[in-house]
Amino acid sequence: MFALYLFGGQALAGLGVLNFLILYFSCLIAGNLFALYFHRDNPYYSAVGASGAIMGILYATILMYPEMKLALFIFPVPLPGYVFGIGYLVYTLFGMKKQQDNIGHTAHFGGAIGGILATLILVPSVIATSFTTLILLVVVTVVTGFILFRKN
Repeated sequence: MFALYLFGGQALAGLGVLNFLILYFSCLIAGNLFALYFHRDNPYYSAVGASGAIMGILYATILMYPEMKLALFIFPVPLPGYVFGIGYLVYTLFGMKKQQDNIGHTAHFGGAIGGILATLILVPSVIATSFTTLILLVVVTVVTGFILFRKN
């Protein structure tokens, strides 16, 4: 919810109320469907929450405002938003692979991908204004996912 507080206002300003709601619910559905698919063979897996929707809002905000700078409490040097986005995608993919905590990494990943796709549909101008950020996010997602989930 803290991430929604931090990024929700900017996403709402960039999208308007209706498109913000479309983004939120499409990312919620994308995150849940991806988690359901990923854990389809685990009858004991359970998850609740809207973290996929929040991740979609975060990635939509990064795409709409590529010049944004983010700083973390543990690393107080402002970094470009895309660096944070790439780092979090890599962290999420490793979390999905290890599955050693109670964090919904799969919902985060599905929501992030949903956020990227929904933003491309709702604000197609981000293809031109955030092309480098978009390419970096897609390449890192595809390459890291391939490395982590390929059959040995």
